[in-house]
Amino acid sequence: MGSFSIWHWLIVLVVVLLLFGRGKIPELMGDMAKGIKSFKKGMSDDEAEDAKTVEHRNDEAVNSTKEKASKS
Repeated sequence: MGSFSIWHWLIVLVVVLLLFGRGKIPELMGDMAKGIKSFKKGMSDDEAEDAKTVEHRNDEAVNSTKEKASKS
């Protein structure tokens, strides 16, 4: 009762194929792959922006210190 046999999985597969058809499943998987790729690209872009922001803040701190020293 607790585990599914091969027959249960075959019935589920047939039902899925009847609902979505043969052409829809590869299309859905392709859309999912595109989504994953764009998510990874977005994450790497965010990391690159964070690195730039940290460098920018360091430059501002150095520049503001230099400006304060030159004004004194």
